[in-house]
Amino acid sequence: MASEAHSPTLPTWARLPINRCNLPAAILGSLTYQRHPVALKLDGVEDLHHALFARLSSLADPEARAQAFMAHMTAEFSLEHPEAAGFSPHWPYGRAKANYLKVLRGWAFDADGREAAVLKGWVESRFGLLPRHHGGPIRDFSGPTYRHYLEQRSGGLYNTNGLEAQLDLLYAFCQHELARRFVDKSHLTLYRGVNRMGDYEVIDTGERGRRVLLLNSLNSFTDERERACEFGDTILEARVPLAKVLFFQSLLPGKLRGEAEYAVIGGVYEVDCAVL
Repeated sequence: MASEAHSPTLPTWARLPINRCNLPAAILGSLTYQRHPVALKLDGVEDLHHALFARLSSLADPEARAQAFMAHMTAEFSLEHPEAAGFSPHWPYGRAKANYLKVLRGWAFDADGREAAVLKGWVESRFGLLPRHHGGPIRDFSGPTYRHYLEQRSGGLYNTNGLEAQLDLLYAFCQHELARRFVDKSHLTLYRGVNRMGDYEVIDTGERGRRVLLLNSLNSFTDERERACEFGDTILEARVPLAKVLFFQSLLPGKLRGEAEYAVIGGVYEVDCAVL
């Protein structure tokens, strides 16, 4: 187990020098941050949508908060009337209805698809964490795997209405909701089933299955260990900071499908590895 005095930092080749939140990638992606997290705030989001968060604070029922959030998203980004945002029905590229819900559903269907590239690109832009895998390991930023990721990311964003801004607001709402549901908690214990540990970048090795890993920019976890067992013969158990959860399956009742899924922002994590 890595000592507190020598906690691995996020390697320079896994991060950008700038991002759009209150902590640089070198800090929020480090092992020290996993152990001692603080809130992450995206630049200007809560100020821009202050009326929504004031409304959410007055609602005691989680489902009512979800409905208020979705209604605000629909109105703010003209999701039901894309022509109000300047889209023409005669435009040959039919992306006008691509929105945050379609991106989340696409991620659940294929973590290496176009919508997943949009989400990983959003993490890269907002938190400064570079992707480590998309349809294959990304180690060469001039190589074909990274170029494929960039093509899918740009294709997923093309001709959409503020899609990354929608994801900004989704993250802020998720953080508001987690703070309401898990008062006085800073972490969740989550699980991930994997079949090939060799695909992971191991930074340090400890006793009794402990590993320090560099995770992908965005990762799928679950809060049900039995469910994780269905996806691999090795179970990763991690204490995930609440601040690194982008969304979870029950955040928007009836809108998302998943296996008790939590989408977790990456960086350096200490995990327990158990072979089934």
